[in-house]
Amino acid sequence: MIDISLKQLEVFVAVAEYNSFTKAAEALYLSQSTVSSHIKNLEAVLDTILFYRAAHKKMELTDDGRRIYSIVKEILERCETLQDCLHQKDKTPLLTVAASTVPAQYLLPRLLAEFSSSTPDCHFLLKRGDSLRVHEMLSAGEAQIGFVGLKMDEKKFSYFPILRDKLVLITQNSEKFRNLPKNCGQQLLLEHSVIAREEDSGTWQMTTAWLCRHNILPNSLHLVARMETPEAIRRSVAQGMGVSVMSSMAVEEDLAAGKLLSFELGEETLWRQIYVVSPRIGRGPCSMVDKFHAFLEDWAKSHNR
Repeated sequence: MIDISLKQLEVFVAVAEYNSFTKAAEALYLSQSTVSSHIKNLEAVLDTILFYRAAHKKMELTDDGRRIYSIVKEILERCETLQDCLHQKDKTPLLTVAASTVPAQYLLPRLLAEFSSSTPDCHFLLKRGDSLRVHEMLSAGEAQIGFVGLKMDEKKFSYFPILRDKLVLITQNSEKFRNLPKNCGQQLLLEHSVIAREEDSGTWQMTTAWLCRHNILPNSLHLVARMETPEAIRRSVAQGMGVSVMSSMAVEEDLAAGKLLSFELGEETLWRQIYVVSPRIGRGPCSMVDKFHAFLEDWAKSHNR
């Protein structure tokens, strides 16, 4: 009877590639004690020592550890291939995509529609969360590809930019704002009540980074509310509750309809990148994921000239 679990093998590869129990635990969103337990159990089953502790708590593979590393990697990749083959058997390949709020609502519908027109046999499951939650889903294997508005860890994840997104300050379309210069967003942000996204959102992270670059403390803003959805913020701003920094993609229709006004935050336009993100380790080959990646790269080239 085989007493080795796939989770033990996944943990072994993570520790080997990060050379650290702590970093492997962070990458897999496990406790350090759980990682240590998986390694100890695997060593007991194989009757060997897989790691030895070098200076500064750095973990290194033993000779036996190095011998089995490539075998374990192949096992994990074959398991991913097996999963993909089962989807192909049902003729309904499923791609699970995780996205933060703005790309989920305003970019993904367009991308998925275009990809589906050329690949009608692919089915999608779209999951939404803030940027932190998207990274958690990818690391836990709950999604295969993610879309986020900021990079969080380039050691654990690979990123490529797919689209530039402009951040603007939005206000109610009222008389007191209509004749103001278009680059007075910073002044309006400091003078009026502010409605913000949740703290882990890419929009808020970019806003706070911009504030710090201009020597403005984020807690100096008159923050009246935090809201998770762009729709709630847009409606609250339109009702005169306050101003907000938002993605230009999220307010495009309201601006065209005259429901809101937008202002640049300063002389220099504030841009952020929307990134396609995927985990660097623990995921084997998948033909449909690779096909979707290739489509996204081609799409990015054609839309970022």
